Amino acid sequence: MSRSRLLLWVPVAVVLGVVSLWAAGPTVAAVPLLYLAVVTPELVRIDMAEHRLPNRIVLPGLAFAVVGVVGSLAVSTRLPVAPLIAGVVSFVVMLLLAAVGGMGMGDVKLAAVLGLSSFTASLAVLWPVIAFLVGGVVSAVLLARGRRGQRIAFGPYLLLGFWVAVALVPLAR
Repeated sequence: MSRSRLLLWVPVAVVLGVVSLWAAGPTVAAVPLLYLAVVTPELVRIDMAEHRLPNRIVLPGLAFAVVGVVGSLAVSTRLPVAPLIAGVVSFVVMLLLAAVGGMGMGDVKLAAVLGLSSFTASLAVLWPVIAFLVGGVVSAVLLARGRRGQRIAFGPYLLLGFWVAVALVPLAR
């Protein structure tokens, strides 16, 4: 990794890590958020440049998300319903969009990770709304500029929606 990329990547990851701990607190629910904080800058860079989200970065997020869910269950002995429903719904909706050609499979897997990492119902509902609103606005602007048929990398919008929603979670308490 180049020095200039590292100089940008580390501060962004640190800020996202702080946001993670502010939102989730020092709990096991923060585990997948901290992983996502570290990989978000690189996922955005790769998706913007290559229109792909590599399995080597996205799939470990599933393991961290499962740790968050199982750890939350172990600590509270209550089934963490929000992340389980959000993970399944996010995966299925994105899979349907991928089946009709609207999304790539990297987006599908990333959405599953983000859903499973959604430790509150408000986070689970808010991040996809933000992601699709911002992605929709960008698509509308591209259409208005005559760039019909131009593909956009949707991973950055998924991640943006997720991080904005994570930052707003403490404000909803």
